[in-house]
Amino acid sequence: MLNAVLRHLEALVSFDTRNPPRLIGTGGIFDYVRAQLPDFRVDVIDHGDGAVSLFAVRGNPRRVFNVHLDTVPSSEAWTADPHVMRRFDDRVVGLGVCDIKGAAAGLIAAANVTEGDAAFLFSSDEEANDPRCIAAFLGSDHGFSEAIIAEPTRCEAVLAHRGISSVLMKFKGEAGHASGANAMTASALHQAMRWGGNALDLVEGEANARFGGLTGLRFNIGKVEGGIKANMIAPSAEVRFGFRPLPSQDIDGLHLRFGSCATAGALERYEETFRGPSLPAGDVATAEERRLLARDLADELGLPIGNAVDFWTEASLFSQAGLTALVYGPGDIAQAHTADEFVTLDQLQRYADSITRILGTTTP
Repeated sequence: MLNAVLRHLEALVSFDTRNPPRLIGTGGIFDYVRAQLPDFRVDVIDHGDGAVSLFAVRGNPRRVFNVHLDTVPSSEAWTADPHVMRRFDDRVVGLGVCDIKGAAAGLIAAANVTEGDAAFLFSSDEEANDPRCIAAFLGSDHGFSEAIIAEPTRCEAVLAHRGISSVLMKFKGEAGHASGANAMTASALHQAMRWGGNALDLVEGEANARFGGLTGLRFNIGKVEGGIKANMIAPSAEVRFGFRPLPSQDIDGLHLRFGSCATAGALERYEETFRGPSLPAGDVATAEERRLLARDLADELGLPIGNAVDFWTEASLFSQAGLTALVYGPGDIAQAHTADEFVTLDQLQRYADSITRILGTTTP
């Protein structure tokens, strides 16, 4: 089984699916996947701008496996060609082997040695925070009640993770000479800094919030721009920040609180640029109910249950749509998005064996 997984993984890595720039078409890697699933009904859809999905079905399953085929861009820190898989004693190295083409190879290998009902959704837009593939699937009459989303979880079923929200803020000021008495209040940059201090205080006040082993609110001011030079009052400033709430924290309520951290009249614009719900999705009661259903699913499938995680996945979109969803895949998130990304052979073997068991009887 491992040799088959590695053969498929080597082929998948050879396809350039970096995102950005997401120059991905309906051929290439999708032609390869289609060719490896001859007994499946396959539908490939181009959702535009390099977002492509391949939906493969065999029999009449009620559970869908999802895995994204796009990768982050490679960096100059790679010690060899990132699109050529390298094998070592205990691991393989290559762009996307951990996040998460290793799982795609495992699904294909397992499908080829089983004949039970199965459904796979391969997508190419996860790394751009532009989930067109998943949105289109969930908006269709798909008929599925359960979803297993592949991300690096060390072959443990993850039942809960944080949500994510990204924000663009623009502060307005009044241009003038920095010697003026009004510089303290007229500067858009000063207003942005005051907002930042208040926002940090807000986040520190959430330190005791808890859900499923996760604590507190994750927060990051990622970019601040504005002003012209040191002796000029900044007429404008721009801040980009993000936060990652617990499933028990209301994203809309947090936006209101973050917005109120600004001085009255200082904000010209407050825009959420991306939102991903928490896993499980829903209010506190609904989230806990869905977490228990996901736990029952993991138990039914014989999957070890891991801790909740801080990173976001598209499993939350399936949960938000009402499916029982969990995250399960080979590899460690610590290796994702790194130079010389790797996944261990043991993780690939364990994942492929578990999927083979789940999909049904092994063929002769």
